[in-house]
Amino acid sequence: MQLGLNEKFQGMLDSVQTMVADEIAPLDAEYFAEVEIGDRWTFTPRQTEIIEGLKAKAKDRNLWNLWLTNDDGPGLSTVDYAYFAEEMGRAHLAPETFNCNAPDTGNMEVFTKYGTPAMQEQWLKPLMAGKIRSAYLMTEPQVASSDATNIALSCVRDGDHYVLNGEKWWATGAGDPRCAVYIVMVRTGDESAEKHKRHSMIVVDAATDGIEKLRAMEVYGDDEAPHGHMHIKFTDVRVPVENLLLGEGRGFEIAQGRLGPGRIHHCMRAIGMAERALKLMCERSLQREAFGKPLAQLGGNFDYIANARMQIEQARLLCLKAAWMMDQGDGRAAAPWISQIKVEAPRIALEITDQAVQMFGAQGISQDTPLARQWAHLRTLRLADGPDAVHRRQVARAELRKYSNNKL
Repeated sequence: MQLGLNEKFQGMLDSVQTMVADEIAPLDAEYFAEVEIGDRWTFTPRQTEIIEGLKAKAKDRNLWNLWLTNDDGPGLSTVDYAYFAEEMGRAHLAPETFNCNAPDTGNMEVFTKYGTPAMQEQWLKPLMAGKIRSAYLMTEPQVASSDATNIALSCVRDGDHYVLNGEKWWATGAGDPRCAVYIVMVRTGDESAEKHKRHSMIVVDAATDGIEKLRAMEVYGDDEAPHGHMHIKFTDVRVPVENLLLGEGRGFEIAQGRLGPGRIHHCMRAIGMAERALKLMCERSLQREAFGKPLAQLGGNFDYIANARMQIEQARLLCLKAAWMMDQGDGRAAAPWISQIKVEAPRIALEITDQAVQMFGAQGISQDTPLARQWAHLRTLRLADGPDAVHRRQVARAELRKYSNNKL
């Protein structure tokens, strides 16, 4: 029994673990090999067969939308879900298999909390059913988007529409042909408004006139087709006023509710990636010989393996603490804990993955193992949802407040 996991979910977790290990992970390599066949930005028949077949199995086994913590889902707490997300981190296709993939979970949460009945009918229902995909557009090429008050994409009201002009990039999932809707952070207020009241969020149909995909951003040379991270230009894009979420100036309010769970979900999956890397490292160190000995007995490999195990256990406990803090319902109190694990989980998982690459030698950076793709993903994760330096700043400010009456 895992620490803190509600006993009634243990059987469900066992089912997820088995499905990931026996049915999902073995298909990862074949799925990615298919990307090079035909149009990279469409799905091959085999890719569709793989992912839709896995999703159908997950639905049949009631392992669907596990991220939901309300009555619409299985009712897992954040602590409970931590264990499920960790298992999903062990295979690339696992999050989508269970409809627990980013950025869709965050967007579904936004539609659930803030969407109108019309939005929920048009966008939430097909997202919950896994029929479409979505993207969250926040980062911009011309400003330091780690300080979200810099976001500048113009959103000006014109009668019964808002008109959008500007650019967004790193729109994860926007290259996917199934991506049908964007949630976009825009600027609606001028300099006279309070700094955190100048921005709003608006729902944009991906097929709206004036939207141009300029290019796919490459992650260490990989465009990650057919999912992709797109650079998008908005030119006089007209969006109905009813598509604005909550009202003008409430973008940060929505963003904080969305990004907190998303950040910790990434961290939970990173721990699963670290476990996969450690497993591969151990197997390789015992199977491969050099200089007359198994690799495990050479150099500092005993230390690397031991340190990896200890780091994973520490990261998991910190992740569970952050999850528990979220379950208490006080977002401000949980925020420093989320920032701590947002720094530590990807950093530790990346370090362990890098050691596993070393154990495999040249094969470790090839398509023959999942390690190269995992390494690139984890290194990217140290920037996604806020770079390490921003989160360390938040942790330090929270710590210093204990000793100062001044606002830091």
